[in-house]
Amino acid sequence: MTEKKGSSGRGQRDLKVKVKTARGRRLSSTRWLERQLNDPYVKRAKAEGYRGRAAFKILELDDKYRFLVPGARVVDLGCAPGGWCQVAVKRVNALGEKSGKAIGTVLGVDLQEVEPIAGADLHQLDFLADDADELVKGWLGGRADVVMSDMAAASSGHKQTDHLRIIALCEAAAALAFDVLDDGGTFVAKVLAGGAESGLQSLLKQRFAKVANVKPPASRSDSSEKFVVATGFRG
Repeated sequence: MTEKKGSSGRGQRDLKVKVKTARGRRLSSTRWLERQLNDPYVKRAKAEGYRGRAAFKILELDDKYRFLVPGARVVDLGCAPGGWCQVAVKRVNALGEKSGKAIGTVLGVDLQEVEPIAGADLHQLDFLADDADELVKGWLGGRADVVMSDMAAASSGHKQTDHLRIIALCEAAAALAFDVLDDGGTFVAKVLAGGAESGLQSLLKQRFAKVANVKPPASRSDSSEKFVVATGFRG
């Protein structure tokens, strides 16, 4: 990853922003705000027009595994606020900006309405609905080359419970991927480390040629999140 002029990186000294604890604001909220204000990925996201720092996670994963190629048909599950869709639009050439390259398709679905993104087809949909796979294939006009998900279940405050919830969510996303992916396709999803992912790993290894577990640089070091990247779908 190349650092742009003025961004935080080695050899540069950035002033750290300190946030005073305001009346009515919990200490945890103050720490979160301070971390956001000092996060180089948050600064880069604003500078480069992405809707959140999470955009850099999919950028880094794609830099390594190259699944967002021109012409690819991509489904982004739980796409709000839209950072992953923004990245996909550029990389699959959904707007046809790369002359001579195939033009891809980006389909984003989420429970909530998402602000429009040029080059992306966005739909309000519960991907757990019985007819979700058929709706997705209908909107795509066929099968997908990539199904990706940065979804996380609402936090309960209990680490093991949250781990089980996100694994269940990831398994549900994988089930939809099995229904909509074309042969050779890729599945990318966020999980939380915690010991219950062995079933998910076994399931993916049965259906994909390769399964990797990755923590991209943009994923905070103090977070237990990692990403599973399954390539070479065997329908």
